[in-house]
Amino acid sequence: MKIKNTTPTVLVFDSGIGGLSVYNEIYKQMPNLHYIYAFDNEMFPYGDKSSEFLIDRVNSIIEHISNNYLIDIAVIACNTASTICLPSLRSKFSFPIVGVVPAIKPACQITQNKCIGLLATKATIERAYTTNLIQEFATDCTVKLLGLSELAIIAENKLQGIGVDINQLQTLLAPWLSGPVIPDTIVLGCTHYPFIKEELEILFPNTTFIDSGNAIAARVYNLLNEQFDLDTINTQSNENIVISTNYNKHVEKLADNLVKYNLNKYQSINILCA
Repeated sequence: MKIKNTTPTVLVFDSGIGGLSVYNEIYKQMPNLHYIYAFDNEMFPYGDKSSEFLIDRVNSIIEHISNNYLIDIAVIACNTASTICLPSLRSKFSFPIVGVVPAIKPACQITQNKCIGLLATKATIERAYTTNLIQEFATDCTVKLLGLSELAIIAENKLQGIGVDINQLQTLLAPWLSGPVIPDTIVLGCTHYPFIKEELEILFPNTTFIDSGNAIAARVYNLLNEQFDLDTINTQSNENIVISTNYNKHVEKLADNLVKYNLNKYQSINILCA
């Protein structure tokens, strides 16, 4: 039975502010919900952390937030955390938890030269989950893998107003730029990467870039629509919240910029590491 006239709360979590790319797609589909965007800037980036550390860390953060807010659905808008933490999170919390995974399947459906690239963090590249996706959906394609945690930092800096160094980007992506066959479809396997898509398109002008944002938004809608009458919710929330695990001058500047994402209330939380 659907709950009418109730506004569900959506928690979107990432290691940094790259998950805004996923949040934004969800928000565009469902602007009248209540949103919490949380990011673990104290431990950013996640790509170089151990699985054991991330499982404990992400569980602790989601638990802390759910103890203070009634969460109806959580989105782990981080490929690295999703490939590592989803089983433990789903066993611990009763609300639905949606993860993001590299968009291998849709990439294989649109590639013309049967050469696709997966651009992600080193942790995502190395996960068995990613290997299984490739084996299941990309058997007729050549899949080039490039693990670059540096791109998340570049995207994070761009969102804070620091320009992207195209020469640095070109050096990092040199393995694909100099090969005999350049991928005609590149999967952005980290939620930070869509924010530097414009710069990536300069280096790969004939390549299609694909991410999971639209698919995640559709999944969130379908799950919430099973419980709530989303069509009756027509009042836009004026208290969408941003939560970070560390407050510093960068976050202070960022909090002002996040108003354009309709995130207008900020707080920080303290999470003790195991």
